[in-house]
Amino acid sequence: MSAFAEPTETDVIPLEQVHVDQFTLWRNGQSPVARAWIERSDFKARAGQNVWLPDDTGLPKRLAIGWNGRNDLSTLGDLPWKLPEGTYAADADFDEGALIGFGLGAYKFTRYKSNDRKPARLVIHDAALRSRVESVVEACCLARDLINTGADDLLPSALAAQVLATGAKLGATVEITTGDALLTKGYRTIHAVGRAADDPPCLIDLRWGDPAAPRLTIVGKGVCFDSGGLDLKPASGMRTMKKDMGGAAIALGLAQLIMTRRLPVRLRLLIPAVENAISGNAYRPGDVIRTYAGTTVEIDNTDAEGRLVLCDAMALAIEENPDLMIDFATLTGAARSAVGAEISAMFATKDQTAEQLYSAGVKADDPVWRLPLHAPYEDMLRSSVADIVNSPSSPYGGAITAALFLKKFVGDTEWVHFDTMAFNTRTRPGRPEGGEAMGLRAVFTYLQDRYAASA
Repeated sequence: MSAFAEPTETDVIPLEQVHVDQFTLWRNGQSPVARAWIERSDFKARAGQNVWLPDDTGLPKRLAIGWNGRNDLSTLGDLPWKLPEGTYAADADFDEGALIGFGLGAYKFTRYKSNDRKPARLVIHDAALRSRVESVVEACCLARDLINTGADDLLPSALAAQVLATGAKLGATVEITTGDALLTKGYRTIHAVGRAADDPPCLIDLRWGDPAAPRLTIVGKGVCFDSGGLDLKPASGMRTMKKDMGGAAIALGLAQLIMTRRLPVRLRLLIPAVENAISGNAYRPGDVIRTYAGTTVEIDNTDAEGRLVLCDAMALAIEENPDLMIDFATLTGAARSAVGAEISAMFATKDQTAEQLYSAGVKADDPVWRLPLHAPYEDMLRSSVADIVNSPSSPYGGAITAALFLKKFVGDTEWVHFDTMAFNTRTRPGRPEGGEAMGLRAVFTYLQDRYAASA
């Protein structure tokens, strides 16, 4: 159900934003009855506070929302489930980011469990603003739904079907290479990682937009479930591995937003989709795989599979010399150790792009933090029998060495890599526990600025 109501709805309760620094002036301008309600509610206009205010008859007819001056998801993000069911209207003072926060805060994953109530809904009278807000919320919620879906319902074929449906809705073309056809085309690492599963691996290739526009390629890690392969994860490490396709989910959500908002780019979305399973034909530690690029990789650890499926897709992508390539992946626990679970680790080949993405993350309340592509650590990727090894023996700098592995398949293309959690480990306003489109809003904010001149 949408968090947003039609402007034609009646019996709408207005929301009023009150800046904490202007609280005294605002309170003094209220009626004596309203001031009594404010006093009894201990409302001081702090962030997270709200108070019902009466009309001339003494009945509650409007709601004041405290505001600390920051435009982020928390301004309205907890209201959809905190307020009684009903329809509310935002006044013109509410920022676009706050309205997005309301929409994201209304999210519930309902595929397997129904709600006992509906969220409060919000009217946005400005049609253009509503369209922008809804498109962002829908893209993020698509990614959330995919991440939250169990692997029994979202194996590679189901992920491919979702991309097909999204592409058909928005006028994109989609090509899917499945099973042994991957070997015919040279995508040997994708095939190797996914061949042990009953649901065969595939490479999903979506294209959209004017062929003459700047080429933007997005790649998403689509490991629909990760057992670790023969280097089996412990039960505690496997429990949340339905989310190991979080990079693909975020990439698809971002692609949907780009197409919906008609960004002036030639978009290509590549998702290598696999299940890293175990059977008699599973790939093994010590195997050597020749990648699509021709580089040979010695397998040190079958649980370092994400970089393997990504490298073939990235090597394919750069054949078209894209203007920019961005990948999203739930790649390493080391990135979580470095920046925690609520910030996306970012690697970039251009300093200016990294700085602008950081600023976009601040603006969108979608934090990203740059980690270095520290070239001396490439020594850890050396193999005695192949060109490189997929997983260094060193316990240090795991997020960096994973990024350096991927960088070997980028060539001269400008590239940004996000190593992300794709999951909220706790509930915050606008950010319910569960799957999360981390980095999506930051990247779209950046892309809008980057390609605005082309519009």
